[in-house]
Amino acid sequence: MSRRALTLAAAVATGLAVGSTAVLAQTSVSIMREIDADRYDPHKSTSRANAEILFMAGDTLVALDYDMKTVVPSLAESWTVSEDGKTYTFKLKKGVKFCSGKDFTAADVVASIERWLDPETKGVTKNRAGDVDKVTAIDDHTVEYKLKQPYSELLYQMTQHNHTIINIDQVKELGDDFGVKAFDGTGPYCFHEWEPRNQLVLKKHEGYNWGPSIYSNTEAQVDEIVWKIVPEENNLVAALQTGQGDVTQYIPYWALEPMKANPMVSVTQAENYFWTHYVGMKITRDLVSDVNVRTALNLAVDQAAIAEGVFFGHAIPAKSYIAPNVLDYNAGIDESPFGFDPERAKALLDEAGWKVGSDGVREKDGTKLELIAYSFQNWRQVMEAVQADFRKIGVGMDLQIFDATVIWGKLATQEYDVYTMSYPYVSAGDAMNLYFPSGNRPTPNRMNWASDDTDAWLLNARGALTDADRKKWIGQVQKQVHDAVVWIPIIHDILVVGAGPKMKPIKAHGIYGAGLYKGLHIELKG
Repeated sequence: MSRRALTLAAAVATGLAVGSTAVLAQTSVSIMREIDADRYDPHKSTSRANAEILFMAGDTLVALDYDMKTVVPSLAESWTVSEDGKTYTFKLKKGVKFCSGKDFTAADVVASIERWLDPETKGVTKNRAGDVDKVTAIDDHTVEYKLKQPYSELLYQMTQHNHTIINIDQVKELGDDFGVKAFDGTGPYCFHEWEPRNQLVLKKHEGYNWGPSIYSNTEAQVDEIVWKIVPEENNLVAALQTGQGDVTQYIPYWALEPMKANPMVSVTQAENYFWTHYVGMKITRDLVSDVNVRTALNLAVDQAAIAEGVFFGHAIPAKSYIAPNVLDYNAGIDESPFGFDPERAKALLDEAGWKVGSDGVREKDGTKLELIAYSFQNWRQVMEAVQADFRKIGVGMDLQIFDATVIWGKLATQEYDVYTMSYPYVSAGDAMNLYFPSGNRPTPNRMNWASDDTDAWLLNARGALTDADRKKWIGQVQKQVHDAVVWIPIIHDILVVGAGPKMKPIKAHGIYGAGLYKGLHIELKG
């Protein structure tokens, strides 16, 4: 920024006169986060960093309440669903505008979906759109969304950032620079300026009053939001405490208790948040092909100790693949293979023929039970704890740590026995449909799980016409894959939002890990 621009900004911020004209003070809030996205395009990124911006700069047809189960109107004021579950008719709100001033109409919804599904776009997570037959603008404010097959979770998936409505005229104008140089959305804030890996500036969308009813405010309460990249934990914590940074959902676990005790900082936790950390096992590999071995590995891991030691007690030890309060969770699944019981683990390995060798590592038919593990760098502490737990039951583990820029390529290979992963989900069906269809091998189904029953039940759940039927079929999938013990669930994460000295407390939302969601409740103290 030039010296002149800095001087002008200072004058505006303090309400001083510039020349002979009084300038009103502009309110600006800084939000700190760890990493940036590569672009801000709803169809080309699954990153949380991408979602954080798009939820504020854009809108979806429907939104999700804080319970993570109730779908409410957003750009659509109402909708109906045909008896066969294949046709959704959305009535759109009138008076909605993009930040550019362009009127929002049904044509924008059609163009957004068509662009996402166009093979040339190379769009991601297109399954969230359902098996689309055709999307039609019946008139300027009516959209007919027709599916080839019913998709029982369509409305839930439509709350996700991939369903953000875009200005196709801008896409055509900018080409590959769409979402890099600019993004024109209908959200409460407008994409203003982006310095990659440094900061992104959003400006208040004047006239915006069509936000979801989960907020008491109908418009943005601040004039500007500056999303700042602060990768170093100590700097982030210090900035929040001193007011140099205003808001963050990236408070490190070790700092949560001090932050809660600090009267100058407010910390709120999302009432529902679904992000699970697990260790997966590639069951087609010889060493983990036996369910008794996989069960023993699960029983060896002390999730409670990891939650306490690595996450400072601010995580929920996991005994299931997904969080129990998520939509369509099967409360009848067996948690017994996932509890901490090292003596039972040893007995299972003994029964399976794995005997402890002179070096303390078990052997069978001349083969050592020594696993190859691929892990993200930020999982090091977790996996070192898992490695130590394995060692106590006579299982070795060659732990290979990779940077995030490298590991995704490594995970596409077949050269490891176990791997680390964490993921967000909006429902049980969302989680199961991501990881367990046989068609998703070798990624994201890195376990190489393949079952005709799983595939059939997932299809039945997807096409269910009632909530009860969907829950029944997806519940059967949960039971089957839990009984197969293909993961070691580690923890269910929590999400908190910290607000600094000049901010009112901010209610945290759990959607896709983007705790500020639309940002309509971000307010300065009076």
